[in-house]
Amino acid sequence: MKVIYFPEDLKPPRLAYPVLALGNFDGLHRGHLKIVEQVKKSSSEHGGTAMAMTFDPHPPKIIRPEKAPKLLMTTEQRLEALQNAGIEVVVVVNFTYELSRWEPEKFVEKVLVQWLKVAEVLVGSNFLFGRDRTGGFSLLRRLGQEHGFRAEKIDPVRYKQFIVSSTRVRRLVSEGKVDEAAALLGHSYRLDGKVVQGEKRGRKLGYPTANIITNNALIPPNGVYATTLEVDGISRAGLTNIGVRPTYSDSDSVTIETHVLNHQEELYGSSIRLGFVQRLRDEKKFSDADSLRAQIKIDEETAKRLFDKLSV
Repeated sequence: MKVIYFPEDLKPPRLAYPVLALGNFDGLHRGHLKIVEQVKKSSSEHGGTAMAMTFDPHPPKIIRPEKAPKLLMTTEQRLEALQNAGIEVVVVVNFTYELSRWEPEKFVEKVLVQWLKVAEVLVGSNFLFGRDRTGGFSLLRRLGQEHGFRAEKIDPVRYKQFIVSSTRVRRLVSEGKVDEAAALLGHSYRLDGKVVQGEKRGRKLGYPTANIITNNALIPPNGVYATTLEVDGISRAGLTNIGVRPTYSDSDSVTIETHVLNHQEELYGSSIRLGFVQRLRDEKKFSDADSLRAQIKIDEETAKRLFDKLSV
């Protein structure tokens, strides 16, 4: 997959019949994938190029930083997900305050028409763009007719009674409802990170843990989760505690610690992907190490039963 940047790449490569999915694509959930599939279908029918355009930083971070949401994905994760979904070229727009003041017509003319020379543009049902989000699909379609590209709006995907959206997925993750978030995403919610040296308390309890640091912004709330830990492409079942370790400390510093089930190999320094399957319980303070050990044993058995049921 090729990645090009606006405005840094002054002359992007000329592409055969560019079909563009336009949006933020945070999480690349089922609704996003519906747009991507239509982009791939249309580009294939016309011998064209399946493309996606995203924005970095996320526009709310520039427009209203005090209200900007914590994102489901890093930019690197988003690019990887788009590649895995079959996108051939991704355009990353460097979103600035100056760009946020462009009228919708200017964005279309400067970026989509003159710079990228799109043939088709596909957007979601709630797509808005331009200064103060004043542009919608009706304007995009009219501008397409004026400038010679086709605009199409893709209907949303529903899960139960809800429309699948990044906002809803973020809410579910922030509430610890990671299994429901997975249903909307089409995969488990994931953090990418690295295993670092910890205090080895888990090892002393008989449950060694991988202490994980991550650049992901949205961390599920404190508690114990059934998780998967992927290292070098191999995924293993695990048990993860997110929290402040109240049995041992009065600190407010949150840590992420994963015990890999049936696995004793050293993981220090490894790059990992942590997938959240289900929340098991709240984090709690225990009176002593033996009580904590007994609860971890219960958690481990609960997680094993869950993974057996899911055939993970």
